[in-house]
Amino acid sequence: MELHQLRYLVAVADHGSFTAAAEALHVAQSGVSAQVAKLERELGHRLLERASRTVRLTTEGAELLPHARAALGAVETVRTVADELTGVVRGHVRLGTVIGCTIPGYLAGFAEFRAAHPAVTVEVTEGNSDELIADLMTGALDVALVAHAGSLPGDLAAHRLIREPLTAVIPESHEWAEAPSITCADLAGTTVLCLPSGTGVRTALTMTCAAERVTVEPAVQAHSPEALLALAAAGAGVAVLTASMAGGRPGLSTVPIARSARTNLSLATRAAPSAAAGAMTRTLREHLTPEQYR
Repeated sequence: MELHQLRYLVAVADHGSFTAAAEALHVAQSGVSAQVAKLERELGHRLLERASRTVRLTTEGAELLPHARAALGAVETVRTVADELTGVVRGHVRLGTVIGCTIPGYLAGFAEFRAAHPAVTVEVTEGNSDELIADLMTGALDVALVAHAGSLPGDLAAHRLIREPLTAVIPESHEWAEAPSITCADLAGTTVLCLPSGTGVRTALTMTCAAERVTVEPAVQAHSPEALLALAAAGAGVAVLTASMAGGRPGLSTVPIARSARTNLSLATRAAPSAAAGAMTRTLREHLTPEQYR
């Protein structure tokens, strides 16, 4: 039995297929399949039920999975303690961010970390927040900057940077420009531009409209807030974002959405990060201070 076999088994269980597990681990799918099969032979139990597109744990696999996770966690702890004893930060950090993240504090913190810890390699993954949170939970990521409307899973440690309601972003000439607020019913009667499902803003919009018993389906979805702001400025529709995303753009006005659910921007980490991941988290936190966003 080898550690990478346990790691492959956990990845397949978490991702639901050999292909998805291989992509997450950045290895060949055939290697994952072969090593899990070898583990099954060595243990004398079939751990996975294989279907054409997906796999699921057998009863034996479900029984063994927590122990595989514990073994991998113990090895990671040994590495972390060893690094702390030597005072050397090295290794590999898997960092996740929302798509197109250009927050100055994040960029400055990243640059400082690389300068201070050249022995650490960093792999950056962009995605929507739901994907990033899931990857943190499975161990595919160590640290992530995420936007979320609800609470984060209790297994994660989070440093919240901002909590704010949604706003409608419109041209200054728009009929709503002087309105104190608008409602989901108002949005339902217009062309809405929004971030895609899985983002904090989109989840907050869904929660707000559900509470109002109104259905709002965005006509245009884009991962980039900048793209949505440009479309709003061109008169293509009403962009639903947060005030901090709008950033006081010339020619645009922001109108609060009444009774809006709040969306949060947080720096989240696994509960027991490696020495390298812990150093990355501390450096980013020094630059990503909540006061920047108030």
